[in-house]
Amino acid sequence: MARPLAVLLDVDFTLVMPGPELGPEAYRSLAETHGLQLELELYGDARVAAIADLERHPELDHDEEIWVRFTEDVVRGMGGEGPEVTTVAREIVARWEHAHHFELYDDVIPVLAELRAMGLKLGLVSNTSRDLGAVVRHFGLDVDAWVSSGSHGKVKPSPLIFAAALELLGVAARDAVMVGDSIEDDIEGAEAAGMRAAFLLDRAGRFPERPGRIESLRELPGALED
Repeated sequence: MARPLAVLLDVDFTLVMPGPELGPEAYRSLAETHGLQLELELYGDARVAAIADLERHPELDHDEEIWVRFTEDVVRGMGGEGPEVTTVAREIVARWEHAHHFELYDDVIPVLAELRAMGLKLGLVSNTSRDLGAVVRHFGLDVDAWVSSGSHGKVKPSPLIFAAALELLGVAARDAVMVGDSIEDDIEGAEAAGMRAAFLLDRAGRFPERPGRIESLRELPGALED
């Protein structure tokens, strides 16, 4: 593959991971302040079940209430019941809006620098209400442009949000690649947008047979040269 002109990157679980204030212990401690008792050991299964039940807006419009309902499912899956479940869920969702509740993967800064050295334009595209400009500043990310679904109005995998990011970069879809952790949102979305290629960042090794898969961002510069 000839070297592209630009790389678009997902944000959550690609560049950053949720910190302690968004983890299972945070769910439990926050729930306790509202009189709910949650079981930590149920968090993993509860989150998997909530993902399976997640329903997008039929027109792929950004809808924050979807994430409230998702988080409610997690709280209930950990043993929460009653009207306070919604209160806990909204407080957790509100925490996702703040960059300081996240941690940067250790491969991000060096790989962004390497991509810059290759002469590539870099952009972010994320399904979030978070202010991505604040994320960029908080973590010192060297990127040229960013688009969030909260500000744009459409969520991935809508081709429109990819097109908006590419327009900001001044690069055609055929000259850009996408990197992200979601097959549906990032890989299939980029393909629908006509992008040259899309790489699945499989940090947890969940999809060992998937083509176009990398386990670390450190593999990306070499993959772009193949």
